[in-house]
Amino acid sequence: MCTLESERLILRPPRPMDIQSMTVWLSDYDVARMTARVPHPYGEGDAEAFVAAGSANRFVIERKRDGVFLGMTGLDVDEGCEFGYWLGKPFWGQGYATEAAHRLALFAFESLGLESLHAGWFHDNPASGHVLAKLGARHNGSQMRDCRARGMQILCHDMLLTRANFLRKQAA
Repeated sequence: MCTLESERLILRPPRPMDIQSMTVWLSDYDVARMTARVPHPYGEGDAEAFVAAGSANRFVIERKRDGVFLGMTGLDVDEGCEFGYWLGKPFWGQGYATEAAHRLALFAFESLGLESLHAGWFHDNPASGHVLAKLGARHNGSQMRDCRARGMQILCHDMLLTRANFLRKQAA
């Protein structure tokens, strides 16, 4: 597992010391309900199981200047190259999601040699849609998708990010 850096962030593999922060941020319903796979309530056992699984290409988003755990981002190559991210509520609206997603996409295209990625955003989370659009992602359809925290299906917009569109956006 590698560590990635951007201007303000370090993206690194999760460690047992992250369990408490993961539990605090993901136990907030407002955070969990914007993800597809996070249950609510989210407990320490959920975080322990996640860290123990040690999946590749999942990263803690840590602020460089003080080492604060902000959230997580990751890429699931087995699920059609789907990527995602979440941040603790105090860190919303500060550009961290865009910066982390940008660094993850750069890693996917440059280091893993992928040609495209996709990500979804629930209809009531337009901020996530804006993050994806800033990277160069384009709308690729909409469908109902399970949301574990809400216990129901929610309208989800799928976004496709190609290497070409990402590089074009970077050059602009």
